[in-house]
Amino acid sequence: MRGPYLGLTTLVALFALACSQDEAPAATEAAPELSCATSSSAEDLAARPSPLDSVMFDMGGAAAKLCYGRPSANGRTMVGGLDPFDAPWRMGANEPTTLHLASAATVGGIEVDAGFYSLYAIPTAGTWTIVVNGNPERWGVPITEDVRAADIGSFEVTPAELEQHVETLTFSFEAADDGGDLVFSFETRTFTIPVRRR
Repeated sequence: MRGPYLGLTTLVALFALACSQDEAPAATEAAPELSCATSSSAEDLAARPSPLDSVMFDMGGAAAKLCYGRPSANGRTMVGGLDPFDAPWRMGANEPTTLHLASAATVGGIEVDAGFYSLYAIPTAGTWTIVVNGNPERWGVPITEDVRAADIGSFEVTPAELEQHVETLTFSFEAADDGGDLVFSFETRTFTIPVRRR
């Protein structure tokens, strides 16, 4: 079901999630706003079957944060099943998966300015396409032609097979020079999204 349109300029409040990775290093540049934007109340967020979560990370001295919903498989086939191959998928649940950057960066080699972006995938049985989109001010689905008109660029990843099934979609971060890799893990697949400061 399509949720309410989420306009950042009209939001009254932004909810920041407390999680173990949400503390940026002391030397990190101040970011304009790195809260996970949602129009849901705290009570509604707590009741969601797919909770909102985030990964805060350092990008060569500049703060960055990924916000995403965490669906669980619950005995279902999600990617390639409920979320079909060859169709745009938000890589999460509820709101779009969003990336907040306090500095200009590259995401999968795509150059972007400091700001707020959405990410989505077009999965297949083999190589996936990851898309950086300039329209985060929306509900996560559907990813229509109007949404896709704001695409900035895309890159390909080839997921690796996991040895153990991952029940709940998870993003983590592995640091490297001037940034690092966002690591996607869900069901039997994992891949990385390189994020570097420029």
